[in-house]
Amino acid sequence: MNLTDTLMGEGWYWAAWIAWLLFFAHSLWRAPWARLKDSELFNVWLGMIVLLTLVWSLKAGVKPGLTYHLLGATVFTLSFGPHLAFVGLSLVTLGITLNSAAGPFAYAANALLLAGLSVVLSQFFFRIFRRVLPRHFFVYIFVNGFLGAALTIIGVGFGATALLAMAGTYEWDYLISEYFPYFVLLAFSEAWLSGMLMTLFVVYRPEWVVSFDDSSYLAGK
Repeated sequence: MNLTDTLMGEGWYWAAWIAWLLFFAHSLWRAPWARLKDSELFNVWLGMIVLLTLVWSLKAGVKPGLTYHLLGATVFTLSFGPHLAFVGLSLVTLGITLNSAAGPFAYAANALLLAGLSVVLSQFFFRIFRRVLPRHFFVYIFVNGFLGAALTIIGVGFGATALLAMAGTYEWDYLISEYFPYFVLLAFSEAWLSGMLMTLFVVYRPEWVVSFDDSSYLAGK
């Protein structure tokens, strides 16, 4: 998933820079920065950035751009909301770029794919599940925390597959048979990690999770 500077044509990268700047500016404007005035929450936000920078740097793969690593985007999004999560994950992308795990010219493309798409999918699944399923503690943990995380990384994997195919970097048949299926396997690890962390957060530190409300998920249950 970590793109290098030479995988796609320059036009793709310049278009990604324009799109990323627009989305990043929007998130900077809309993000609830007042939430980070709490020193504890600010430290948690920074801690997630540092931890995920390490996680994203530990990647596996056999060809340029065809790499795999856990995301943690669902935990970030459920905890801080989409805008703070997108800003934070953009900083994570900057971190892996500075430590040479991704190309500097490809930064915007990586940020849109790893930060933007993962946050959009995490928020989308959260809203869908909240709308169609009862608001119950175990529904929040097992559906949002576990299932939502698994679907998100599969979606990001498909997005990476489609992008590389459209850019002509690799053949679609090769990507869909030799690259994308491994995201289904990776989804189990992503689901376990995200579900475990969200369980710990809502049990011991529910104030860290902006998407969790005791009155909705626990009262009267």
